[in-house]
Amino acid sequence: MKRVYLDYAAAAPMDPRVKREILKYIDVFGNASSIHASGREAKEIINKSKERIGRVLHCRPEELVMTGSGTEANNLAIFGILPQDGHIISTNIEHHSVLRPLQKRGNVTFVPVKPNGIVDPKDIAKAIRPDTVLVSVIYANNEIGTIQPIKEIAKKIENWKLEIHGKPPAFHVDSCQAAGYLNINVQELGVDLMTINGSKIYGPKGVGALFVRRGTKLAPQILGGDQERGFRAGTQNPALIAGFVKALEIANSMREKESARLEKLRDWFISQIPEVKLNGDPILRLPNNINISFDNIDGEMLMFRLDLHGIEVSTGAACTVSSNEPSHVLKAIVALPVTPSHPSPYNKGKVQEGVSAGNIRITLGRSTTKKDIEKTLEILKREVNRQRFNRK
Repeated sequence: MKRVYLDYAAAAPMDPRVKREILKYIDVFGNASSIHASGREAKEIINKSKERIGRVLHCRPEELVMTGSGTEANNLAIFGILPQDGHIISTNIEHHSVLRPLQKRGNVTFVPVKPNGIVDPKDIAKAIRPDTVLVSVIYANNEIGTIQPIKEIAKKIENWKLEIHGKPPAFHVDSCQAAGYLNINVQELGVDLMTINGSKIYGPKGVGALFVRRGTKLAPQILGGDQERGFRAGTQNPALIAGFVKALEIANSMREKESARLEKLRDWFISQIPEVKLNGDPILRLPNNINISFDNIDGEMLMFRLDLHGIEVSTGAACTVSSNEPSHVLKAIVALPVTPSHPSPYNKGKVQEGVSAGNIRITLGRSTTKKDIEKTLEILKREVNRQRFNRK
């Protein structure tokens, strides 16, 4: 049975070109902190990789900190921002790698998103205080795919500086889901800290990066050696870093064409499903994200039944599959009404509002074809009808 993988928001398969890049450097064993030839070889690979990342992000190589994951990069941004007792602003739909560090750190204002899953920049601006040191907003949500107005938020932060004549808070953006689909030019976005990782862009797992704008005060969270300019101790892996930058360059070069292709597949799929609620804004969302809810359906059971037919989807964030509770993201939004601005086919039937309806997340990728989603649609309809019949 041919399996159909539709969980690209959790992890993407490694691009063969990335694998070849990693294998080119897999035998580079030297420690980049050593001054002998083997160490210099490793350091040169890392330095050149940072130059290439910098060309994609439009930043200086020295403004990049290589990490072991997107989670680590987010933790560094949240726990590392100085002063440690400063106030932080975020939203109520952040990824757990931001949400949980914020909860532990405290002194945080969580700005609620609108029912469509998008935060109002004005609400962010209203929450800024003289002691605010950081604003952290996810660029594209990992569950419902909604895209936040990053440029507008950055402008509000800058306007606060001009109006109050004080130092503005640093602006951190988690771009793990956005890379490969959205603009990640840090100069155009106006961000001070940005997280990206390898596993979402068809690169290797176990490697990520944090952009740290020059002048941003950050304390290291992993202590030891002076690697990564003292921001992140630990011996770097040149092969994984080389694979990461290759994946980033490929994803960035394919961004517009692939986004347009997936957007068409996404919209066609949604238009064919009866009595469904699309979670999150139908327009301002990632081109590959389909997060839908059905009335009188157990989302987890639906996911298992699809898996038996070779269809691999999820019910939300992969990092919280052990919880039977509705995600904090779904709790933060409600069903969008059928209005001229949000017409059918995006919201059809009388799906219950809130988080009681069965939910699944389908995320498309480079290998997704029209035949794949046609097969998924056929089995999905059959399994939804099966559950509803059994509940009668």
